[in-house]
Amino acid sequence: MSTHAEDDVITPVPAAGSPAAPPAPNADRAIASRTRGFDNPRLRKDFAEQDAFLYLEDFLAPEVTAQLVHSARSLLEEVNRNYLPGHKQGGSVSRHTIDRLAPFIAELYRSKELIGWLEQLSGDKLQLSPADDPHAYALYYYTRPGDHIGWHYDTSYYDGRRYTLLLGVIDESSCRLDYELHTRNPDVADQPGSVQIPPGGLVFFDGDKLRHRITPAGANEMRVSLTFEYVTDPNMRPWRRFISNMKDAIAYFGFRQVFRQMTRRAKDHA
Repeated sequence: MSTHAEDDVITPVPAAGSPAAPPAPNADRAIASRTRGFDNPRLRKDFAEQDAFLYLEDFLAPEVTAQLVHSARSLLEEVNRNYLPGHKQGGSVSRHTIDRLAPFIAELYRSKELIGWLEQLSGDKLQLSPADDPHAYALYYYTRPGDHIGWHYDTSYYDGRRYTLLLGVIDESSCRLDYELHTRNPDVADQPGSVQIPPGGLVFFDGDKLRHRITPAGANEMRVSLTFEYVTDPNMRPWRRFISNMKDAIAYFGFRQVFRQMTRRAKDHA
């Protein structure tokens, strides 16, 4: 893939056997075309008052959403499915597969315009997750009856905070994001909420503060979401790294996907 500063589009490499993707817009320009029209001081205030949480029904430019929808459908054969009784059922595609087959998602994740806007909201200096983190950007699929994830926090194993940006990609389902605000603040009563995120919608939150779940999918339904993870400190202690890797292997991406990347990294540094 080649990218030129003066170009308006990026031409991704389509997955084998999939229809050609529509030309992808320049990520920075597409994000700037939206965020510069927002009332950003008000959004920053909303984010703070909701204890590091913001929902926007209409965020992405239509051409960006169309590109993400194409990527999600073209990666269906790459989905790794998991089932944890009483907690989780669904499928995932990690950043390592996305890097090979849907590079526009990586371009969007690294968008300086996007990161700068999120920094305005959070008040933190945000960094990319390390290259070996399969959650840095990942697609999550709810395609079978009962697919869901139970109540949880996006716990950070990093030394600093980790923020989650959730983008709606496909929503042909009855699934909802249920959440509870202020659960870590004993001085404020918990505030429940629920949203059904349409394609192009956004949820941005501090993963350690928002308790949330995705309600079960029904028959013949499909929901796909994309998450980006940004950190304030990319360092992680070895014992936390082990816990994080085991969680990712068991609950999301499979042992082959997680530990193959670790083996490759070790060989690169040998």
